[in-house]
Amino acid sequence: MHEMLQQAASNAMAVGPMVLIQGMQVEQPIDVVRATALSADDKRTILASWASDFYAVDSKPAFRHMPGTPEPVSIDEVQAALKEFDRRYGP
Repeated sequence: MHEMLQQAASNAMAVGPMVLIQGMQVEQPIDVVRATALSADDKRTILASWASDFYAVDSKPAFRHMPGTPEPVSIDEVQAALKEFDRRYGP
């Protein structure tokens, strides 16, 4: 039962942010900050998820790959987008 719950949580984490960016052109984390179709809460959710270790690339922990994006990006890019988000919307 525990394994089933872990798998369900993992699936939800993987799909969650993808639902929010579905149909959008998101290639870089800054694209999320600039997206006019997303609420501030959705933007923070997406960027926080993107920064998490859940999306770390195997053997390259400094890179994150969000499903639905063309290629991995550095954690520095994600953090820069989070800083820009905070600058625009406040912490």
